Amino acid sequence: MSATVATQGGGSGGLGNLMSGRSTFGGNKRRRTASTGPAMSEAQEGKIKLAFFVAIVGVVLTVLGVGTEYWVELAPPKHFYNNQTCLTAHLGLWKGCTKTLWVADIDPERESCGPAELPGESNCTYFKFFTTGENAMMFQKTTQKTLNVVTAMLALFSLFLMVMGAICITMSLSKEILFFLKPASVCFILAGVLVLLSLMVFHQSVLAFLASDHSVPLHHEMSWSVSCVGCAGAVLIVGGVLFLLLALPYSPWRRCLPHKDSGSSS
Repeated sequence: MSATVATQGGGSGGLGNLMSGRSTFGGNKRRRTASTGPAMSEAQEGKIKLAFFVAIVGVVLTVLGVGTEYWVELAPPKHFYNNQTCLTAHLGLWKGCTKTLWVADIDPERESCGPAELPGESNCTYFKFFTTGENAMMFQKTTQKTLNVVTAMLALFSLFLMVMGAICITMSLSKEILFFLKPASVCFILAGVLVLLSLMVFHQSVLAFLASDHSVPLHHEMSWSVSCVGCAGAVLIVGGVLFLLLALPYSPWRRCLPHKDSGSSS
């Protein structure tokens, strides 16, 4: 009888040890999760997705601006060549287009040829900066290939940083770890800064292009592709700052603003 009780006691002790071992294993798992980074709540996940949507808007605007050739429009006076047609051009990072317009279609109050959206015969060619290293000639003026190549490289590197930031956010949402928000914020902020820097370099390339020859007077204006890229840079920086705020271990609003409940209770 005593042996049976001892056996049952040993069995219950073994079962207790097994349960204790399971709880210890679970505790170790929780400790590993805590050491990797705090797990996110549903509210934090929703905020991260909202900030990611803001960053995606910046990425889409950047791709739209980089892929189009309406960065700058160049136009001589509309009666510079003859009284029936005039020539205008619009450039991007990768190619330039010249377009022959009818003077009758242009606004009578406009002195220069354009805008480029008017119907006409268009001829687009890709720049040879990245293949043979040749400069392009438009209106007897020479493009500055060094500045154009720098602009394109800045835009491409910013796109690479956007991809890296998107990968970090995807890993953060899938693994439910807030640690990946910090590198993502750095990637998006740097991408936004590089996008804005590419606009500055491109503007300098346009000024150098206009100063290369003064035989043909040209009117230039930045077009809608530049607007897309400029807005993209600002949106990317805002998205990166949002990720940085979400990665903080405390809420900055609670640190800056006092609690109303604590003030009323005192």
